[in-house]
Amino acid sequence: MFLDKIALALSIIGGLNWGCIGLFNFDLVAFISGGSGTWLARIIYTIVGLAALWCLTLLFRTEDNRTRQSHA
Repeated sequence: MFLDKIALALSIIGGLNWGCIGLFNFDLVAFISGGSGTWLARIIYTIVGLAALWCLTLLFRTEDNRTRQSHA
């Protein structure tokens, strides 16, 4: 499903950002948006968080549901 791939890509980007914070104390989202408290940064963090929640549904889907959805 197309939404699954978008959510997975955003979750990976979020994970890489957290890796940069942990390893280098560098927040790429805050750097791009002008600070971690700006409205743009909050929107980006929210979108990435919602994508991660969507990816949780991937854990609970059965293989039968995935193949049925891909053929629809």
